[in-house]
Amino acid sequence: MNGRKVYNKISALGAQAAVFFDEVNMHYISGFFSTDGFLLVTDEETALVIDSRYFEAADRAKKDGLLFDDVSLYLLDKSSFRILGEMLEKKGITTVCFDSDRTTISRAKSLADFFPSVKFEGVSDICGEFRRVKTAREVENIRAAQKITDAAFAHVLNFIRVGVTEKEVAAELEYAMRRNGADGFAFETIAVSGKNSSLPHGVPSDELLTENSFLTMDFGARYNGYCSDMTRTVVLGKADDKIRDIYETVLEAQKRGIAAAKAGVDGASVDAAARDYINSRGYEGKFGHSLGHSLGLEIHESPRFSSRSTDIFVPGNIMTVEPGIYIEGFGGCRIEDMVLITEDGCENLTNSPKELIEL
Repeated sequence: MNGRKVYNKISALGAQAAVFFDEVNMHYISGFFSTDGFLLVTDEETALVIDSRYFEAADRAKKDGLLFDDVSLYLLDKSSFRILGEMLEKKGITTVCFDSDRTTISRAKSLADFFPSVKFEGVSDICGEFRRVKTAREVENIRAAQKITDAAFAHVLNFIRVGVTEKEVAAELEYAMRRNGADGFAFETIAVSGKNSSLPHGVPSDELLTENSFLTMDFGARYNGYCSDMTRTVVLGKADDKIRDIYETVLEAQKRGIAAAKAGVDGASVDAAARDYINSRGYEGKFGHSLGHSLGLEIHESPRFSSRSTDIFVPGNIMTVEPGIYIEGFGGCRIEDMVLITEDGCENLTNSPKELIEL
């Protein structure tokens, strides 16, 4: 139970409780997503205090076993601070932690002003160390999100054709993810073609797809709040020698990055396995971003594969591996999979084909 992990951590720091107001930590600790209220972790329970918009849904989730066992539900029927004060007084709590990375200066000041007899202390990224290593439950949700994403890619291959715009490709991917069970999208879908594909985070436009050039699609689903992330680059028409060379270079670099990803290695080493190959092929300086990142309830989490990363990987980390080559005025290519780090390597959670596809 995530609430018990948090309590053990903050009690070792001398606090009697921890309070959270942000959506991500509240979801992680309780198993339920809401946009209002607060969550209080004490020695006895994880108290989720939410308003009437969410209470019935949370109650159903509790009865269905979707919330953690230590979670108790309370209706937010008056101000958050008033209910929090009643809870602290009832339990005799005088020392409380809050997440300093996710609590505004204004709220921290308000807590101190409203509760002069309570000591509030900010602790950086309280849940961060726990969220780096995914539980079996979290891995199951991410697998489900990726299955939806794989299905969307298979669907969109039959949609891509001359006369279609980048925006229409993005919309079709999102429609397919929704149709296959996504709760929402992990991030804004990217679909860029031709010269636009040199923009790693390009925004889909009304331009028609460019024939005989790259079409890069970066997209992901949410399932039970958890994200997937995948990039595939295809060619509408025929690939010339330059396009093939770029694509094969990126693909081989990705394979090398995946082969290097395992427990006990550092992020810079994994990044170098892919980056050094791209550089050796004459594309030095054309791969500007890091090789990959973790993800979960958020699309970008720690640890990371990057040239400056000192992160040491352990089983249970889920990482993207996404090398790319981007040439201004010509186009770009990126290939991205998600992998689960294991003791002796990694398991690829992405099942979509990644050999060059010409449509």
